Amino acid sequence: MISLPIRVRKIAMTVIAVLTIAASLTSPSIAEEALNINMGVLTDMSGLYKDLGGEGSVVAAQMAVDDFGGKVLGRPVQVLAGDHKHKIDIATAIVGHWFRDQHVGMIVDMPNSAVALAMQKLAATESRISIAVSAGAADLTGKACTTTGFHWAYDTYSNTVGLARTMVGFGQNTWYFITADYEFGLSLESDASRAVEQAGGKVLGRSRHPLNAPDFNQYLEAAQDSGARVIALANAGGDTVHSIKQAAEIGISVRSQTLAPLLMYISDVHSLGLEIAKGLTFVDGFYWDADDASREWARRFYAKRNVMPTMTHAGVYSSVRHYLRSVQAAGTDNAVAIAAKMRELLVEDFFAKNGEVRADGRMTHDMFLVQVRRPEEVRYPWDYYKILSTIPASQAFRPLAESECSFASR
Repeated sequence: MISLPIRVRKIAMTVIAVLTIAASLTSPSIAEEALNINMGVLTDMSGLYKDLGGEGSVVAAQMAVDDFGGKVLGRPVQVLAGDHKHKIDIATAIVGHWFRDQHVGMIVDMPNSAVALAMQKLAATESRISIAVSAGAADLTGKACTTTGFHWAYDTYSNTVGLARTMVGFGQNTWYFITADYEFGLSLESDASRAVEQAGGKVLGRSRHPLNAPDFNQYLEAAQDSGARVIALANAGGDTVHSIKQAAEIGISVRSQTLAPLLMYISDVHSLGLEIAKGLTFVDGFYWDADDASREWARRFYAKRNVMPTMTHAGVYSSVRHYLRSVQAAGTDNAVAIAAKMRELLVEDFFAKNGEVRADGRMTHDMFLVQVRRPEEVRYPWDYYKILSTIPASQAFRPLAESECSFASR
């Protein structure tokens, strides 16, 4: 018997384990799979982003497939799922297996910008479609753009620039960043810092923390000591939740310093509770109670998951639906032809009204500036947000003229 190295065995075992998530689906032979239109939801099933994406992303993708009728071009559509565990080598093993052995034509979600950037490049090499939904790095449609790569729900520009400019305009003009030390956090910090300085503000300092940090006290105390009026959290998911909880424990309040989460989801608010989260103001790309169409879809999602959907879940549904529409319009499963149709067709659903997919792969749509309600303002379960304003798509995202994408027409 051949003994594999421990690392290889672990990766192989992970690949086998994650593919069993789709056990409720049939398990066709490779020959049968070739007849399907297969897609893979690459997400975080067990880590700090599992609530904002995770199994909810798989459910949202399946809902889009079911709503489309379960078939396209007369071929069944199959959804596979994988847990990348925030490791590029694990993600590569999963996606490589999907592309090589299971004829997967599209991958979606990818909550972790380092993973998303690597998988977008791999997908382009293999002539497959990749759609980043919960990854945030603006480079996905900037200097790392590919002709078959797309970015859906938000990015680090959309969630920072307008917010930073507005806050500086109201006199909150000195900032300190607590930043997740990888591509996503660094991109959030970079975009926000540039906006602060362009608006006449000043960045007084920054602290960098590892992904899934166990303790934020040292970073929060450094932010307090800086005297900055704004403590900006350039992180996400569990890191954001823990940052805010520990900020409350050491007494950081709006009377002295403003805590500004640069990416926050309704799942984070739910985890924190309104007593801690009340008053937090941030940008979100989706709110379940925004209008009738959002409420109708969110309630169907809630019936399956017993939680309201996040921006990621809504964005996965929207992107999968658009992909299927594009396959149908192209009349083929060829990635280049599908990518052209994805850019040609408007995105019109509960998530995006008149959404446009630009040449660089960025899907632009309106965003919301929201504030978390006080406990006494809540009217019914999950009534967490007040929508302060709608940010038009033309203002929410980096202008195409400023894109570093090599092939995007300006």
